[in-house]
Amino acid sequence: MVVLLAALTVNARQIDVSRMTEDQIVAYAKRIHEKALTLDTHVDIPGGSYATPARDPGSEDYRAKCTLPKMEKGGLDGVFLAVFVGQGALDEEGYRNAYESAMGKFDAVHRLTGFMYPERCELAVTPDEVERIAKTGKRVIMIGIENGYPIGMDLSNVEWFYKLGTRYITLSHSGHSQICDSSGPREPLHNGMSEFGKQVVAEMNRLGIMADVSHIAEKSYWDLIEITKAPIIASHSGCRALTDVGRNLTDDQLRALAKNGGVIQIVALADYLRKVTPGRDEAIEALNAEFNLPAGRAARRALQELTEEKLAEYNAKMEEINEKYPEIPTDVKVYVDHIDHAVEVTGINHVGIGTDFDGGGGVPGFNDHSEALNVTVELVRRGYSEEDIIKIWGGNLLRVWREVEKVAAELQKGDKN
Repeated sequence: MVVLLAALTVNARQIDVSRMTEDQIVAYAKRIHEKALTLDTHVDIPGGSYATPARDPGSEDYRAKCTLPKMEKGGLDGVFLAVFVGQGALDEEGYRNAYESAMGKFDAVHRLTGFMYPERCELAVTPDEVERIAKTGKRVIMIGIENGYPIGMDLSNVEWFYKLGTRYITLSHSGHSQICDSSGPREPLHNGMSEFGKQVVAEMNRLGIMADVSHIAEKSYWDLIEITKAPIIASHSGCRALTDVGRNLTDDQLRALAKNGGVIQIVALADYLRKVTPGRDEAIEALNAEFNLPAGRAARRALQELTEEKLAEYNAKMEEINEKYPEIPTDVKVYVDHIDHAVEVTGINHVGIGTDFDGGGGVPGFNDHSEALNVTVELVRRGYSEEDIIKIWGGNLLRVWREVEKVAAELQKGDKN
């Protein structure tokens, strides 16, 4: 009996749904979904045109995956909007441009909550505020910075961004930042965290900003684990054991994250979730090489440069590959497979949801926030309990955030003594 209970705790499978009809499963999931505080830790926004009449997140006509109407329809309580800045040159001009780009997005988020729709959404900068705002029925808006590049080499910018509402910083993006190396396939620049990056992490710990490991290189990850005084997050990552891409976390990384007390928020981007028929990737790689196309996503853009005749030839050969190595659909079930795996490796207290909507995220069945309930339904189908689903949808993230706040308070108290 003790062994059985332990297994249930580890695997978070506590509900027998085998005797429930589909209607009963959905009804039960709806009750849980309404009770849970549902949070998504990563949504991208466009530049300064966001939260303007041209790109109005409160409008039914705004064609984005994350809008206020879609959040309301899907019962999604809150989102971290990402102040994303792409990686550029590590020089004074690059840092200045990155800072200005970031400030445009900060202005947009504050415009959304403070001027456009204060009656429908509100900015939260603490877990207590998240809970308070959600209880009013408003959508909760939070801010994370995706890529520490806008900090430049000025450590005081960390506190400035904190004052603007930032509560997590993704330390790099698809290129090496001044803070650390990226997971992108290139030669290392710092061999992990830079010395300046270590100062940035210390300042984040002092202020109460969560350190986000999505996008950073493995060596950067292990350096961070060694130096941080607070739990970490992966705001939008998957499991490398299921989908072998550098952006996903290995099981060793997941175990270290759990030991650190952190949380992995599972990304909904198909490329990081997909299951691949053996031989398919190699066949596509060979086809792209035959047509002198670059590897990865860049090949899709390069296809537009082919002549009509060459494109027809390429498409015909791609059809042959599809027949021989059929593509395995990536849908909400595959998404929850990654939740399953993360729970099995880390335990139920270290897994959450971070979609990357409007930054490439979205799979059939969970393609925007209006479909958030489908995740809860799938979790119920797999036997997750109400308590566990509440943890996955937001409870775990809030626990980590509170612990980060606690560490910051202790560090600030020590500074005064």
